[in-house]
Amino acid sequence: MSKQEQVILDFRNVFNKMVWLNKMKMEDRLKGVKPSEVHCIESIGKHADPNVTRIADSLYMTKGAITKLTKKLMEKGLIESYQKPDNKKEIYFKLTEQGQEIYDIHEELHKEFQERDQSVFEQVTEEQYDQMLIFMEQYSRHLDAEIKKQGIDLK
Repeated sequence: MSKQEQVILDFRNVFNKMVWLNKMKMEDRLKGVKPSEVHCIESIGKHADPNVTRIADSLYMTKGAITKLTKKLMEKGLIESYQKPDNKKEIYFKLTEQGQEIYDIHEELHKEFQERDQSVFEQVTEEQYDQMLIFMEQYSRHLDAEIKKQGIDLK
């Protein structure tokens, strides 16, 4: 196996382990809310005036998928839609009180997971962080270019 293949495999394995390790605690604390719904709530909570396009872009999902997801979240009473007085065409979303509770629990869990893993990150030098960040940025730009080249429109 080449080093390139090993890096990609290791990225995938680390990501899958994080998901698996975090999954039970997430499901326990966020009962009745699916992961895609939590990520949509997170996107709405983190963006000013989030609309379907902005949410779709942030989650790498289609606008059609986000439309369905936001409809479900409104039915569950976790988000609500609004319009700006000067723009009656565009629909935006905001968290309800119940949606904000889900958002806050999700943020608490992320902090808890970060604290759990802190001992590993404390051992990483600034130079190692810099190299990892450079690599991730280069790889991300490459993937963006491939998405564009293939004519994939996530919007």
